[in-house]
Amino acid sequence: MTPDSPSGSSRARPPGEHDVKGHAFRDEEAEEEQQPVPQPAKPPRRITWRKLVVLPASLAVVLVLTYVWINNVHLDSIAENSLAGDTVEVRWWQHVRLTAISTFWVLIIAVPLGIALTRRGLSRAAPVVTAIANIGQATPAIGLLALLVIWLGIGPSTAITGMVIYAVLPVLSNTVAGLKAIEPSMVEAARGIGMSAMGTLTRVELPLAVPLILAGVRTALVLNVGTATLATFGGGGGLGDLITSGIQTQRMPVLVLGSVLTVVLALLVDWLASLAEVALTPRGLEVGR
Repeated sequence: MTPDSPSGSSRARPPGEHDVKGHAFRDEEAEEEQQPVPQPAKPPRRITWRKLVVLPASLAVVLVLTYVWINNVHLDSIAENSLAGDTVEVRWWQHVRLTAISTFWVLIIAVPLGIALTRRGLSRAAPVVTAIANIGQATPAIGLLALLVIWLGIGPSTAITGMVIYAVLPVLSNTVAGLKAIEPSMVEAARGIGMSAMGTLTRVELPLAVPLILAGVRTALVLNVGTATLATFGGGGGLGDLITSGIQTQRMPVLVLGSVLTVVLALLVDWLASLAEVALTPRGLEVGR
């Protein structure tokens, strides 16, 4: 066969090219199929190791140093009586219980109320209810607790009531703000595809409002840890007992221990709330994180 024959044009061609009547023809679709499909990039980790390790490790170091200091500092009989037995452990868990129970009731009250105030029938009452909640937080905590003691008597329930009144505003206002910030077109689209009012609320509105609601819960938690130190004046116990005992008896080790434990608990609670905030926020709303 001579090189001039028509079949001579059927020499080897690059991949994707074919010989059609002596002319080169390139099959672009086949070439595209041969190209490797790029793999989607993995989403960044929502919770980094630094967020998991740095703060807890720092708090552990503070607790260890405080423990070493307390065991090496000279304590007279009054300071020893204030810290005797399991007093510190009991006061710590009292403080944790006060914070947990009060935050639970804040959520039970503020989130449903905030949802109700964004519905069509009660939306006009939102400014009035928010103003009433603002009065509770604007009132000095010690004064509010004193009024509740006069009304309800001394006991942990009185302290919890005061803490709930004091911390309900951040969760309530953030719930209302988060739900009102949602684009009406998104709600209308959900209703247009046949979702019920409850389905729209649970599957569209609340997930979109989660970041603001969780920010309010985080604020309420830290407020409750601080306010719980005043529960001692209402017979509620907690770490406030150590702080007031240290002030009244002028024993610095007792005062320092109560203060350090309160700060550590506040930072620990804020850290746990920040992890929950990151974990519960939908990925599509993580702009700027």
